[in-house]
Amino acid sequence: MRPLRKNLTLKQSLGNKMANWSREQLLVALNLYCQLPFGKFHSKNPIIIVTSKLIERTPSSLAMKLCNFASLDPAITASGRKGLPGASSLDRKTWQEFQENLNEIGYESQKIMDKLAEKEKTLEQLSSNNETLNIESYYGETKKIEISSRIRQSFFRKTILSSYENRCCMSSINTNSLLIASHIVPWSKDQKNRLNPSNGLCLSALHDKAYDQGLITVTPDFKIIVSKNLQENETSKIGKDYLLALNNKEILLPHKFLPDREFLAYHNENIFIK
Repeated sequence: MRPLRKNLTLKQSLGNKMANWSREQLLVALNLYCQLPFGKFHSKNPIIIVTSKLIERTPSSLAMKLCNFASLDPAITASGRKGLPGASSLDRKTWQEFQENLNEIGYESQKIMDKLAEKEKTLEQLSSNNETLNIESYYGETKKIEISSRIRQSFFRKTILSSYENRCCMSSINTNSLLIASHIVPWSKDQKNRLNPSNGLCLSALHDKAYDQGLITVTPDFKIIVSKNLQENETSKIGKDYLLALNNKEILLPHKFLPDREFLAYHNENIFIK
């Protein structure tokens, strides 16, 4: 896929009414695919209507593009759901580039979405500017983060929460402010997969902390295992109800971007306290 032409304004680069989709339009579609629930991929969705106008596509064509991407997502097809069967070679190439270069494609697509959201309030919920984020979970200390890091973190969080439909995959807690987009392989250990949605789990703050500390893990067959250390030392009712009771139960699987089994195995072998 060709690089962005920096001498064009956003409107000029997006405002291409030709039959072929521009790179910028495809990046917007990918960003919407990551942020919207699967059930919202239709032409009546107000977000799709507004976005399609901004990129000078029809709501139907944008919704169709999202469904084309869905047909390429193993998490969608494995569940028996289907996107549209007519994904083009360009769709497949775009999806492949996204999988191979998630950090940069995710970042690039979020920057474009942020610019669109500045023009249309309906899209504010999709912007990285509507969240207050820090990097405490990644580096063990809280400090002000640079703009690029905020955009990347926001993209990852929005994608993970959307994939799990804003619900902790262990406890089903669905209060947004209590949910964490938790990395399976830690941020500091795998730079390439920092924005990979398959390297994430949607967890409550409690379960995120326990997972980060290796007190619980998720096996490659998606079962929760509680460490013997926690089983032997946790005596509170809350701990028993919300942690110990999870042992050998399956997580709630996401509607998009299944957790990668190799990443889960890494956590089992390198972080989990057996």
